[in-house]
Amino acid sequence: MAKAADGSVPRSATRRFGVRLFFSVRSMDRWVPRPTVETSMTAETPVALITGASSGIGLAYADRLARRGHDLVLVARRAERLRALADRLAATYSIDVRTVAADLTQLEDIASLETLIRSEPRLHTLVNNAGIGRLSPSMETSDADAAFTLDLNVVAPTRLSRAALPGLLARNAGAIINIASVMAVEVLPVTTLYSATKSYLLVFSRGLQLETAGTGVRIQAVLPASTATEFWDSAGVPLSALDPASIMTPDQVVDAALAGFDQGETVTFPTVEDDLLWSRYEAARQALFAATQTGRPARRYGLPGTDAP
Repeated sequence: MAKAADGSVPRSATRRFGVRLFFSVRSMDRWVPRPTVETSMTAETPVALITGASSGIGLAYADRLARRGHDLVLVARRAERLRALADRLAATYSIDVRTVAADLTQLEDIASLETLIRSEPRLHTLVNNAGIGRLSPSMETSDADAAFTLDLNVVAPTRLSRAALPGLLARNAGAIINIASVMAVEVLPVTTLYSATKSYLLVFSRGLQLETAGTGVRIQAVLPASTATEFWDSAGVPLSALDPASIMTPDQVVDAALAGFDQGETVTFPTVEDDLLWSRYEAARQALFAATQTGRPARRYGLPGTDAP
């Protein structure tokens, strides 16, 4: 497919040549492409739906997926920002852009978005990016803040993914990209709830990868480290408190995540140089699980009947 000098796919080329769909099988950490197959969807422009699209990582995904030839559905609470972004992307990339002003902590807004997702036959990519992290010890977190965090970081991506999966599987094509965090594999005294929600999103993504194995549907979990976004405005810890050398830009995160996606990664740590670290982490996790299957208490507890192998 022809590309412009900036790597974008012209809309005319997308419609003329169609969208090539890769049918893949999942290895432990990568998807291995099978030969490409044309389907009845090839004459249609794919649609990407992005939550938290008005700034930061979500905005960067909107730009990059538009550049790749997707029409867009942009979801966020700030309608004016969304409209300005939609106008810019539509003019720059000659794509169709719809905006949905929604608060994903409100059940009626999630329900409306689920209906939209289920009724969109061209939906190809769902980016669950909306999230929040109010960093404080659990006992200092209000009930309202805890509920808000759980609704946005756990309930919303779960419901939207479940709404998208039947259509993606029926079309045997597409992707769900879940934006987690490196805090999914780490916890600090002020990140208890946030780390728990991002750990959930990682495990949820891994489970969906197993459920969709052997299909044309891709599931990717992205675990960024510190990123210069508006996340920090409500986090309780200012961005200025972090080591500047440890901070990425949203564009860097998304470019790395999409490069990982193109290479078949199922779990992407944009800042990690040694990709074997994840393989070793997974191997240790699997070894730990295997070690639980003994059917008896461990010898170190000194309980009766545990001396014999």
